Amino acid sequence: MTIKKSLCLAALLLGVAPAAFAETLKVSTFLPPNHAFNQMLTQWGEELTEKSNGELTIELFPSGQLGPAPRQFDLARTGAADVSVVLSGATPGRFPMAELAGLPLTYPSSGSISAVTSRRLTELAPEYLADELEGTHALWMAVTPPLKLHTASKDPSDLSAFEGMRVRYAGTIWQQMIEILGASPVPVQPAETGDALSKRVVDATAFPFEATKAFDLGPVLDYSIEPGLASAAFAVVMNQATYDGLSPELKKLVDDTTGPDRAEAFGKMLDEGEAAARDYMIEAGVEMVGLSDDQMTTLKTEFAPILDTMVSEVDATGAPGSAFLSAYTH
Repeated sequence: MTIKKSLCLAALLLGVAPAAFAETLKVSTFLPPNHAFNQMLTQWGEELTEKSNGELTIELFPSGQLGPAPRQFDLARTGAADVSVVLSGATPGRFPMAELAGLPLTYPSSGSISAVTSRRLTELAPEYLADELEGTHALWMAVTPPLKLHTASKDPSDLSAFEGMRVRYAGTIWQQMIEILGASPVPVQPAETGDALSKRVVDATAFPFEATKAFDLGPVLDYSIEPGLASAAFAVVMNQATYDGLSPELKKLVDDTTGPDRAEAFGKMLDEGEAAARDYMIEAGVEMVGLSDDQMTTLKTEFAPILDTMVSEVDATGAPGSAFLSAYTH
């Protein structure tokens, strides 16, 4: 008998509720405390606590306290954290299938809003993403509203303005998109973007509006392009051993409070946050620049080789890249 079981038995004999020996999940994110991910994880934790009568709780470690964005998956895989939020593009090539959900101007037929894309990717995760998330149990996937390009000084009404710019990016897809625009992609950790912009280490950045608010970038930006051009895919994963070690009742509770419904709810939160953050940017004096239909058609043509190449590369490994993309965009 384990020490924990012995303590629980002793507690029962003394008339003390077993919930006194609650299981606490260590949850890691690289995002600032006010970010939607942390808000949703806090809500999820409160739900777990209530429905388990205190037997299952979470402790949230935001802002990269346990490690930066590229380390988040390994934190969960190795058990250094029980749950972590993984940005697929933070480690280019490691999650090639999930990255396909962020291809430029590529979305499910039912829409590009996060409530739609996040639910669809979560529905497909068990069939298509299990291999690249090995060692973890996927709780839900998330796809951001399409990221916009934001510039610190130059008016991007004419896309040629990007030629020669240094643009902060995350992931192979955005790296290629930025190069096609004639700019130089510069890898900068999300939390360091404001400093990089203010010091002109970079001239522009790719973020959804929600992230510009979370990182308070309004004061260092002058223009934002609409609509967004490509999304970023995330995974919320639990260490597999942690998941397997839960009691059947707690495991069912985790299953019942995650999955496609949680993904859609989180997507709605992102969509609402996106609208509010757009207002934040306008209030900060950032000018919105709308792309014309002709500009969008040109971009779709110029970005098409990215899609073809990335899908072909995934297929070449034996993974079903084409089948996944077809299912995702259906």
